[in-house]
Amino acid sequence: MILFAHTADDIAEGERMRAEGSTLGRLRDWSPSPAWPEGRGLMLFRPMLDVGRDELRDWLTAQGRDWIDDPANEDPKYARSRARASLLPLGEGGARADRRGRMRGYGASRPGSEIPHPPAHRSASGPLPLPMGEGILQIDRAIPARTLAAALVCAGGGDRPPRGDRLDRLVGRLRAGEVFTAVLCGARVEAGPDHVLVTREAGEFSRRPGPPLPLRPGVETVWDGRWALTAQDPGWAVVAAAGRMAALSKADRVRLNAMPSAARGAAPVLIRHDATAPVLAGTGIEARSLVEERLALALDRMTHETDLELRAHGATPRNHLFSGADITEAGSAPRFQGSRRE
Repeated sequence: MILFAHTADDIAEGERMRAEGSTLGRLRDWSPSPAWPEGRGLMLFRPMLDVGRDELRDWLTAQGRDWIDDPANEDPKYARSRARASLLPLGEGGARADRRGRMRGYGASRPGSEIPHPPAHRSASGPLPLPMGEGILQIDRAIPARTLAAALVCAGGGDRPPRGDRLDRLVGRLRAGEVFTAVLCGARVEAGPDHVLVTREAGEFSRRPGPPLPLRPGVETVWDGRWALTAQDPGWAVVAAAGRMAALSKADRVRLNAMPSAARGAAPVLIRHDATAPVLAGTGIEARSLVEERLALALDRMTHETDLELRAHGATPRNHLFSGADITEAGSAPRFQGSRRE
């Protein structure tokens, strides 16, 4: 966990920047690291969002502590510097009294074994994606835009959210009840008359094939931003199933065919230097999807530090997407036969 000293003034400056057209995100009490996959399991914690910058400086001065001011904060070529200057007539932090009413809910927290559940106005609202296993998500046509953006990024294995105009068009098509297929952020959206699935776009592996990714024995390796793979024996490498499905064993093809057809080509398969036939990942090595866990982090569904520690010690945490009282019971969720995830 990394602690940041962002304050209420940073929130006010961000609001001013967004009012002027910036796509800057909103500061949250805690959020997953934006660096993916290197930052997986690393959380960013901001316990001072209800404190003004001048208050913080006064407190540091009283404690005999010094700090460093970034000179870029005074450079008007930066949007944040201009936003900060526009708030200065009220005195640095002078708009705080007006902000306090809006900031109640950001209450300062203290690091400990439990992190308070994010306020409802900042956590996901509306229907959440339904994890189907193997990194496949089923979504509701009324899914909020922010939730859809997170689902696309996680299912696609990338780290850049979709552009606002493209996301708005996709939301509009879903709301209109259209039957269509679209690709955005490396994810494929299949909107049928009965359900909408979000999977990795397998066609990208055919259009831009990459070299096999070697797996070091005993070392967890992230492949395509979606899968964590750990091999115990040397010589294994991972590639996409696209173009190799016919060479799989009959048993592996049965398992693969249990997945939606659009998702099969994006599944990881293993090849070895001393063998020609590929093997579906999960046979002889540990393979787990990162999509569901990453999405839970992105949507504020993890509320305890111990949830992160479970993964570090090899345990399987609960399904965080359905841990809140505002979520529809998922007990009747369909499962794919042969899925390795329960």
